[in-house]
Amino acid sequence: MSGMTHPLKPRPPIRQADYQRLSEFRYLIRCFLEFSQIQAHDAGLPPRQHQALLAIKGFPGGGPVTIGDLAERLRIRHHSAVELVNRLCEAGLVARDQDKDDHRRVLLRLTERADDHLADLSAAHLDELSRIEPMLKRLLIRRDD
Repeated sequence: MSGMTHPLKPRPPIRQADYQRLSEFRYLIRCFLEFSQIQAHDAGLPPRQHQALLAIKGFPGGGPVTIGDLAERLRIRHHSAVELVNRLCEAGLVARDQDKDDHRRVLLRLTERADDHLADLSAAHLDELSRIEPMLKRLLIRRDD
């Protein structure tokens, strides 16, 4: 029942402006994702590999990343993350290291080649995010007018 309103609590009225805000927000997200896919392709990376590199490099706390962590961050199944990591390792973008404290765990780290790809892609993405930031801010400020 996640996301559902409690039956005893009345739902606040949804105005046309609310629908427009949601629609515009989804549009901006789609535009950003399309931009990201094009940038990744132009850099010679499938978009999913770019997403994985970013998830590993930008993992909260900067700590070690497991395949399970990667699967969660990309919202994919564990076996799909394993296949993705296999492809990244074959491409020389990710290395697997055995956890020194728990030899059953495999930790992922980016290679220097991946760091270079990711730095270039991230610079372009940050520029695009700066470009759309004013529009996002405008949408995220709820007005009761």
